[in-house]
Amino acid sequence: MPPIASFHRHRVAAAALGLAVLGLAGCSSMDGLSQRLSTLGGVITPYRIDILQGNVVVREQVEALQPGMSRQQVQAILGTPLVASIFHADRWDYVFTYQRQGQPVQRRVVTVWFDGDRMARAQADGELPTEREFVAALQVRRPTGEAPPLQASDDQLKAAQPAGSTARAADAPAAPATPPAGASYPPLEAR
Repeated sequence: MPPIASFHRHRVAAAALGLAVLGLAGCSSMDGLSQRLSTLGGVITPYRIDILQGNVVVREQVEALQPGMSRQQVQAILGTPLVASIFHADRWDYVFTYQRQGQPVQRRVVTVWFDGDRMARAQADGELPTEREFVAALQVRRPTGEAPPLQASDDQLKAAQPAGSTARAADAPAAPATPPAGASYPPLEAR
């Protein structure tokens, strides 16, 4: 092969390698650009769903645990453990994470140790919320205020009746329930 052809081949390979490096560098800088464009410069933020993973364990559940309980009793109170390793058969881990847009990720771990088939102790990696506190934390976005009444007053029922109707629906006699013509149903009890 002539030396000039070899020289050109090496130049072409070096140019291709240089373009590939520039292309990859451009991809990483385009990631930030696409993020800025998708949020219109940070003015609009996309909606991100709340992510709840693992076992929710509240303070009342851990307080209900007593040393000496069987594995079935612990599972009835806390549920199936998220992590039950064959290498640590005497330990169950209940892991819970909650991620909400604009808030730090909440992560809690409750570990239960067993001695054979009986519970030895339980430990949480921090203070657990009560059930009421946990539910209140979930309802952050819901509007607060007094709940509307779920029962209508007599005046509201009269106002809702169609014009010309004088009898209330509750006062009207119920029509007997008749099956459709030609319907045949099996007996309810075995004979």
